[in-house]
Amino acid sequence: MMTLEKFEEASELVKKVTNPTKLVFSEYLSTQTGAKVYLKPENMQHTGAYKIRGAYYKISTLTEEERNRGLITASAGNHAQGVAFAAREFGCKATIVMPTVTPLIKVNRTKSYGAEVVYDDAYQYACKLAEENGYTFVHPFNDLDVATGQGSIAMEIVQELPTVDYILVPIGGGGLITGVSTLAKMLNPKIKVIGVEPAGAASMTAALKAGEVVELDSANTIADGTAVKEVGDQNLPYVQENVDDILLVEDDELIGAFLDMVENHKMIVENSGLLSVAALKQLDCKGKKVVCVLSGGNMDVITMSSIVQHGLIQRDRIFSVSVLLPDKPGELARVAETIANVQGNIIKLEHNQFVSTNRNAAVELRITMEAFGTDHKKKILEALDENGFRPKTISAKLY
Repeated sequence: MMTLEKFEEASELVKKVTNPTKLVFSEYLSTQTGAKVYLKPENMQHTGAYKIRGAYYKISTLTEEERNRGLITASAGNHAQGVAFAAREFGCKATIVMPTVTPLIKVNRTKSYGAEVVYDDAYQYACKLAEENGYTFVHPFNDLDVATGQGSIAMEIVQELPTVDYILVPIGGGGLITGVSTLAKMLNPKIKVIGVEPAGAASMTAALKAGEVVELDSANTIADGTAVKEVGDQNLPYVQENVDDILLVEDDELIGAFLDMVENHKMIVENSGLLSVAALKQLDCKGKKVVCVLSGGNMDVITMSSIVQHGLIQRDRIFSVSVLLPDKPGELARVAETIANVQGNIIKLEHNQFVSTNRNAAVELRITMEAFGTDHKKKILEALDENGFRPKTISAKLY
């Protein structure tokens, strides 16, 4: 059972291993929504995510004998690092079962905290190793002690902003939302706690609708940290009681939120951590004080570059066109001049002489360029059309 006393204990204990993540007022998001929006930057923790809170508090509740047997968990990243870091602080062995496709940076960070990494795609394999070796299993989310540790976030929010109206929280397996919503309601029942799930992995929404935990057929989303097919059965009753609403966010909205976070707040936040920010567009919170929990920032550079590219294309800041030109000197220069005259910036050209059997009639030029946004893109297209190039918009690619 989750009690105020346990939350208070957890909130004090986790201070030993967490960075102070003071609320950050977002002028940009406040202007967009008409609310006073604050960010709770858990991406700034030692391990890059809030998970250290639940892992550390859970391990603190174990007996010396349970810790000495060694700890084990299954995780692709944030929980893995949280358990590894916390185990090191307690001086006990940790074994982490990670999927074979886990990005190298997450594997290396987990190992750097002293944990042993075993590769396997199955949660069941971690349970098997625990049984065979007598390890103590630390569940990523379906554990009320873990959820209590995560709830320390709510304690910090309310202490720093006592008049908060809304707290938006990402949902994966449900541990974070369970802890935050339960403590928030204990401290002030008027606080509205809104959960946010990726639309392609809405396992908590499905569970609430069914009245019980259900397993999704798939969890398909770029928000990999919250791509959970089945929420915790220990969490569900607390979510039913304390969460006011759950919003669903499409992957495309996360791409835009990533760009906004980088450009306006100079922060790297992983896709799962951006669910709370992306959901603001769906919430009527004008005049209210809103806190968005940024749950983590563990993102590999390759994923980051892909998100940035898609985001720029999505917002018409990069686009491609195809134009047909007669194959004669000066035509390419004429196209480039037309684009330059309206402040377009060409970043890639492809010249195809074989689009037609009559090269004198037409060769294809594919142009990828930068623009300031949708209005500027339209201006460039109009300029090309007015100069007789008849541009055809095509799918943009930077590679």
